[in-house]
Amino acid sequence: MKLLTLNCHSWQEDNQRDKIKTLATVIAKKNYDVIALQEVSQLIERPIVKDLLREENYCLILLDELKRLGAEDYKLVWDFAHIGYDVYEEGVALLTKHPIVDTQSFFVSRSSDTTYWKTRKVIGVTISYFGKELSFYSCHLGWWKDEDEPFRYQIDSLFSQIDLSKPVFLMGDFNNNAFVRDEGYDYLLGKKLYDTYHLAEMKDSGITVEGDIAGWDENKHALRIDLILTNRRVKVRQSRVIFNGENQPVVSDHYGVEIEGIEW
Repeated sequence: MKLLTLNCHSWQEDNQRDKIKTLATVIAKKNYDVIALQEVSQLIERPIVKDLLREENYCLILLDELKRLGAEDYKLVWDFAHIGYDVYEEGVALLTKHPIVDTQSFFVSRSSDTTYWKTRKVIGVTISYFGKELSFYSCHLGWWKDEDEPFRYQIDSLFSQIDLSKPVFLMGDFNNNAFVRDEGYDYLLGKKLYDTYHLAEMKDSGITVEGDIAGWDENKHALRIDLILTNRRVKVRQSRVIFNGENQPVVSDHYGVEIEGIEW
């Protein structure tokens, strides 16, 4: 099994469509089983074409590129959490090639006001993976020290709404640096989660943000905030940062994380 997570920073990137093509080319080549994406946006002014999806939703364009490359079997689940930059509906997405058994979408923030930029929503899919049911969640969460929308509350809310009796993977931008002790990252692991980065037999630095980006203004440190976590101690052959300029071109202000060789 191969997994990918990436905060897309969609429609905020220079040469955005070229970067979508780069992402699609890598997905088509790597053939990931499940992909979690965050900051997946669409313009409010565009017409709805299907369900909540509007014309030129970032992921709809990505799917078109995948089809052009012959990767036609990916299915999309998307929902928006809040309005961004006054003109976008910003949300989270999951793509998978496998049969979808169930989907979820729920707020984890105190606020459910989609006009408030700190409102957070998580989406999930349960898939049938060669007869085994596995659940995946795309997460874009808040900051540990945020007084309005604290990370601790969001994690407690998340865990109250997911079924941990089956294998679960939490994937995404957790906005908490794994290099910092006794804050959000340690609180996550305290929920009996395993970080696939540490489970992996082969790994790199794990760094997914360098310098200041949106939400981390004036940051001077290398951060590991994009993670793939699981509630099972699985075997992982490799965990690598991707789209960092070394392993594929940069496509966002975040780098992605890919893992492969997952075994139970």
